[in-house]
Amino acid sequence: MDAAVNHPGPQANALTQPFLAADVGGTHARVALVQACGDGDRGLEMLARRRFACADFVGLAELLQAFIDGHAESPVRHCVLACAGQAMDDGVLNDNLAWPIHVPRLRSALALDDVAVLNDFEALAYALDGMPEHAGRLLCGPDKHPNGPTLVIGPGTGLGAAVRVPAGDGFVVLTTEAGQMDFAPNTLREREILACLAPRGGYVAYERIVSGPGLLGLYTILCRLHGVAPRLATPEAVSSAAVTSGDAQALEAVQIFCATLGSFVGDLAMAFMASGGVHLAGGFLYSMFGLLQRSTFEERFLHGRSVRTFLSRVPVRVMEHGDHGVLGAARWYLRRAAGGAASPQHAAPLGLAV
Repeated sequence: MDAAVNHPGPQANALTQPFLAADVGGTHARVALVQACGDGDRGLEMLARRRFACADFVGLAELLQAFIDGHAESPVRHCVLACAGQAMDDGVLNDNLAWPIHVPRLRSALALDDVAVLNDFEALAYALDGMPEHAGRLLCGPDKHPNGPTLVIGPGTGLGAAVRVPAGDGFVVLTTEAGQMDFAPNTLREREILACLAPRGGYVAYERIVSGPGLLGLYTILCRLHGVAPRLATPEAVSSAAVTSGDAQALEAVQIFCATLGSFVGDLAMAFMASGGVHLAGGFLYSMFGLLQRSTFEERFLHGRSVRTFLSRVPVRVMEHGDHGVLGAARWYLRRAAGGAASPQHAAPLGLAV
């Protein structure tokens, strides 16, 4: 992602005027009307909020306009978007989004003075600043909050990840495209799955398995390998069937999903030496917490690594995504509006402003 381009004139008004903050994923968008209310970027008041299905709108401008029409009593001039994908040039690059996002067109269509874009997991990393100390449910590791690099990871329509690194009195948030790393099979069954995903060999991203569509794809492949017709059509149906109906292929799909997630998270925790812990984000994972607990996630998180002792001290928590992406985007935007991009915690905010 490119470094942020700051325009201090109109942005400064965001410190006093209500502004839009949105978390735009491949399936849903959460939108809020937010206003600063003291205490720097931590003081936020959410005046209105709503969740939309992206498929119900022909574009993001129409979705945001629907929110403005229903909730804004006066003109809104500022907007910050947390989007899955890469903010580059004048838009966002991500095949998982429902429609292309072109920032200048969006600004013109909604008569906005300023539109800023950051990665959705970058926003979640900024949201950690305002969360209660024991937010989320502990999956493995000690129930502590040590200092050090902290990872935020989550499967949804894709697989996102960001790392928050202490720097001086603040922190730096680094975005990643870790979900695009090459999937590495760990078992014979996973090798069979890899062969189905890439019968002629070649690149297969982790998010082809560790995501909502990935879970459904796993289930479909396993049905084929077992010679049975797939009867489930959504990731939610697969995870539900794994618990309630004892569907063998659904249960195996969830087990492989959780195991592969454990390997992926362990790799990143090792790469960034994430002594500050790991936050697994998203309602999808939160609803699967019991399945995660009973899975081989922890075994694969620790498995066969020379830093096993270190990783055993890394707390891994599961948090519900909720409005954290919206609030994190709003915090990033207020810091940027206040000139925080030059401070240590904003040395490289990795966003796009137009």
